[in-house]
Amino acid sequence: MATVRLRLFAAARDAAGLASAEVKAETVGEVLAYARTTFGPHFAEVLAHSRVWLNGDEPVDGEATPVVDSDEVAVLPPVSGGS
Repeated sequence: MATVRLRLFAAARDAAGLASAEVKAETVGEVLAYARTTFGPHFAEVLAHSRVWLNGDEPVDGEATPVVDSDEVAVLPPVSGGS
């Protein structure tokens, strides 16, 4: 199993109560399953509307994409704002 850094931004960070975590997983899906279980239903709702990136790109095989040590999975919720 790989040790992966999960990075959370904006509403995902707020819902989880932290900006990053170390996760042991074999796929992007396992990282996200860990996050859903650990951070609860509000986080899962935010995740449902977020983009997920692996090392700065969308995962090629979605949640089935394998991860390796030192990979970074980022959860990027939509943002709004402006004037």
